[in-house]
Amino acid sequence: MLFDATAVLIASLTVATVTGPYVVLENSAAHPPAVGVASVHVREIGLPGAGDVALVPSIPSIPGSGVPAFVLPTVTDRTSAAPLAAAPALTSPPGELSGSALLTALATHPAAFANEVVASQPGWLHNLVESLPGAPQVRGWWSGLDSATQRTIMLAAPEVIGNLDGIPVSVRNDANRHVLRSTIRELELAEGSVGRSIEIQNQHRLQMLYAVADALGPVTANPPRTLLQLDTYDQGTVAIAFGDLETADYVSYLMPGMFITVGGNVVEWADIAARLYDEQVSWLSLLAEVGASDEVETVATVAWIGYQTPHLLNVGSLDLAHEGRDAIASAIDGLQTIRGSNQPFIALLAHSYGSTAAMLALEESTTVDALAMIGSPGAPASTVDDLNVRGDVFVGEAAWDPIPNSSFFGSDPGSHEFGARVMSVAGVVDVITNRVLAASVGHNEYFSPGTESMRNLALIGIDKGELVTDGSQRDVGRTLALLL
Repeated sequence: MLFDATAVLIASLTVATVTGPYVVLENSAAHPPAVGVASVHVREIGLPGAGDVALVPSIPSIPGSGVPAFVLPTVTDRTSAAPLAAAPALTSPPGELSGSALLTALATHPAAFANEVVASQPGWLHNLVESLPGAPQVRGWWSGLDSATQRTIMLAAPEVIGNLDGIPVSVRNDANRHVLRSTIRELELAEGSVGRSIEIQNQHRLQMLYAVADALGPVTANPPRTLLQLDTYDQGTVAIAFGDLETADYVSYLMPGMFITVGGNVVEWADIAARLYDEQVSWLSLLAEVGASDEVETVATVAWIGYQTPHLLNVGSLDLAHEGRDAIASAIDGLQTIRGSNQPFIALLAHSYGSTAAMLALEESTTVDALAMIGSPGAPASTVDDLNVRGDVFVGEAAWDPIPNSSFFGSDPGSHEFGARVMSVAGVVDVITNRVLAASVGHNEYFSPGTESMRNLALIGIDKGELVTDGSQRDVGRTLALLL
């Protein structure tokens, strides 16, 4: 069930008692996958061209062999992509290396060092992902390695490579699917051989990874699904892309609010991204058919749960919003880096607490083409002019939703002074398709199928703001004639 804890907290603080009904989607957290179907998931988590290759390849140790080595800028330098210098010999034990030094060491000693670290300290590698440099430096480092070294490092440290913004999408997908399959197998084999507390932790991790496998679907899924990010520890993080991120004309990121977890919600969050993808494809096909565009353009949507969303006990703090700010900034930076001169139109579609984190990111160096906020509790930004958005900023507020207008974390994005465009979610008959679109009610129905909210979010993501309804009399004139 898609449930945002902000509604409960704000409602209790304001003595509000009315919230909208919650939506339970098919295959939601109310019906977690059974442990017994693990073998099916493992078989379906494909690693193209790799079969059941071992996690660490059997390659002779070659310390100091002259393999090209590169030194990355420090983690604080996220924009420079200057040429990288040769690395010195490894002098520190693995546990003392920073993120940049880890990548340097992996390049210097790809077989011996990487294999040793993965075998002896896999959890430490997981922790290093949070301190790695920005996408431009990573791209420069990766492109400077020969293909054999790239493969060695990917297979030896897939936990790192799969979560590195700036690495090619296909490489990250292979690495993350490899980690998903291998971790499931490892946890299944450990059943009955560990203590009770570890057994419980392992079961929680297994359930989370089974949910990720369900969200990915079979390797033949259409559109193709890319496992762009995967953290298998604690509550985990994940990002699943629908469509081709490296070629799509339009890319939409779905950023969640409170109480959304990988284990509890990744299946329905992926379903929402898939639904958004289908709706955007339908709109672009219609526009091409009537001559509003020269050819059918392409889209990609990202079901992104890339930060730890808050729960009832910490929802009043901005700490996790700052984590979300950094994570979404890195993700967008990574996309823009790999796309180079062929940049897509990027839309950030953020719900509730996620909109607060999104605005924090857009107040700094991150830039997108469109921002849509639904059920937002606000942020420190005073107006849309404080946000790095090249196009329009939209705000949607449902009836009986206690979160909008609360200004709990700062300015109210729905106020006239903020300057955002209104995005209607009240329900309407679409003047273009003649479809009857349902209203969103309460805090958790913005993503329901067949709603005016989903229609408008789809149009925002493909840069068709002229057709986004605002609930005024002007909506009767929002026809395709505006685009011809």
